[in-house]
Amino acid sequence: MNKRMLQMLIAVAVFLGAIGFVKFQQISAAIAQGKSFKPPPEAVTTLVARVEPWADAIDAVGSIAPSQGVTLSADQPGVVSAIAFQSGARVRAGQALVSLDTRQERAQLAAAEAQRELARVNLDRAHKLAEQQLIAQAELDQAAAQFKQADATVSEMRATIDRKTIRAPFSGVTGIRQVNLGQYLHSGDAVVPLQSLDFVYANFAVPQQQAGSVRVGDVVEARTDGNPPTVATGRISTINPVVDDATRNQQMQATFANRDGHLRPGMYVTVKVLLGHRDPVIALPSTAINFAPYGNSVFIVEKMKGPDGASYLGVRQQFVKLGRTQGDQVAVLDGVKAGQEIVTSGVFKLRSGAAVTVNNSIRPSDSLTPKPGDS
Repeated sequence: MNKRMLQMLIAVAVFLGAIGFVKFQQISAAIAQGKSFKPPPEAVTTLVARVEPWADAIDAVGSIAPSQGVTLSADQPGVVSAIAFQSGARVRAGQALVSLDTRQERAQLAAAEAQRELARVNLDRAHKLAEQQLIAQAELDQAAAQFKQADATVSEMRATIDRKTIRAPFSGVTGIRQVNLGQYLHSGDAVVPLQSLDFVYANFAVPQQQAGSVRVGDVVEARTDGNPPTVATGRISTINPVVDDATRNQQMQATFANRDGHLRPGMYVTVKVLLGHRDPVIALPSTAINFAPYGNSVFIVEKMKGPDGASYLGVRQQFVKLGRTQGDQVAVLDGVKAGQEIVTSGVFKLRSGAAVTVNNSIRPSDSLTPKPGDS
């Protein structure tokens, strides 16, 4: 019984050993096959990095302000008797826009003029009597004072009547009218906005680290977000001498001709201050940059050797330091040298050492001044 049991155990052990040996051989073959497996190369586009002269510039955001802009309001209270303009109309400096009822003031003016005429007659009579030494000098002085007082009253009434006509203080474009005929206006009530748009300002701020490079007279480009976008060229006209202690930014103002009226007060604009000199930089398309929280990188195409010693075309990940952007391009300050071949599309599917195949039949946009449809 024990001999038969021993024979059975030996037979089972031999069987299990044989199965284990076969499985070991199969697993070893699979591991060897896995090590020898090479994924197919990824298709990418590339370009050769080169040094280009970039005009040094500072980018900022700002808003458009009118050269002159006010909201006209009533100086004196009264009832609107005439409106001599339309909303959105161009008006000249001094043009009458709104008139208030002045019948009461004109009646008071007539009374004041009559009183002045009486004071003038009394002054003339006093002069003749004084020449004949029939009245004292004090009476002559009193008559002269009464005439001056009456004349001042007439001037005051005329000024009151004139202030009831609201005129354009400068040439410009009116906004939406805010009064109607017959409406009673209190002193200070708004009548209509008036903006001078022949030239406008762009107000923006520059960080204190860059503000020292800006000078009055530097060229400025302002771009709006319209469809199509408007690009205007102006010059720096004012630099605030004080740096904001909260933001550490310095306020600046550029002046733009606006004969076509495309720039409107309150518009948001992106501003580029051109500093006048050109710096050599290595510029790459923004699609070539692998942006990541731990650092931005690019993939450089190089000849590599695999584990079997065979050479292949692969990529090496290289971390880079980026500068400013211009159009579709990004300036690379460090990490890339001129002449290196850089992957420009397909970076999201690459890893360092991956095999690639280059196909430049279709490339991503790489323009310094892209159109909206290409950006």
